[in-house]
Amino acid sequence: MIVTQHPIAGMALPERIFMVLASIFITSLILTNIIAGKYFMFLGLPLSCSTLVYPFTFVVTDIVSEVYGIHRARLLVLAGFIVSIVVTILVWIANQLPIAPTSPIDTTTFGQLFGLFPGVVLGSMVGYLTAQFVDVQIFEYLRIVTKNKHLWIRNNLSTLTSQLIDTIIVVTIAWVIWPMIDGNPVTRPIGWQVWSKIVAGQYLFKGLLALLDTPLVYISTYLIGKWIGIRRS
Repeated sequence: MIVTQHPIAGMALPERIFMVLASIFITSLILTNIIAGKYFMFLGLPLSCSTLVYPFTFVVTDIVSEVYGIHRARLLVLAGFIVSIVVTILVWIANQLPIAPTSPIDTTTFGQLFGLFPGVVLGSMVGYLTAQFVDVQIFEYLRIVTKNKHLWIRNNLSTLTSQLIDTIIVVTIAWVIWPMIDGNPVTRPIGWQVWSKIVAGQYLFKGLLALLDTPLVYISTYLIGKWIGIRRS
């Protein structure tokens, strides 16, 4: 009798853990877009619920960069970008399909849940790809400069810088540039005063979360490095 070993069971522990981290990364990235339509108040400013989830993507890339190296982190960022494009296309197709009379969710409700503005999607994609690559590069550069010491410096500086870049890109493309070029007379670009308030509010909130995630990065890199024994020196 031939017993076929399950592919996951035959996978080395470092690769299993990397798959778990990649799953958390991709899930957080997709969930960011799904819950982006709901806003809450923070210091008197309306912020998207996506700001609660998106910082986790930077936590994961920092952990992967610290334990597995910059090439794995870059691969994870690229994979997330590709997945985001595929999900956006599939959601667009779902929006175009005719609705069945027995559908429990009508077209309007579905559109409100998943019909993201093209400008928001474009801004999110460009901001994500740029910020994540910047985060990985700064983290790796600081790792070399600090000689693999002071993880809190690498984690905070890389995340705070990349979060600022992401926030500026998303808000600028979605609410300033896109309304100028979409040809829709109803939409109008926001003024720079409103722009600055949105950017400041979102960045402040993301920055607070970034500072709070430092213990998580420390604990995760220590445990993973101890388990698999490949943490770089």
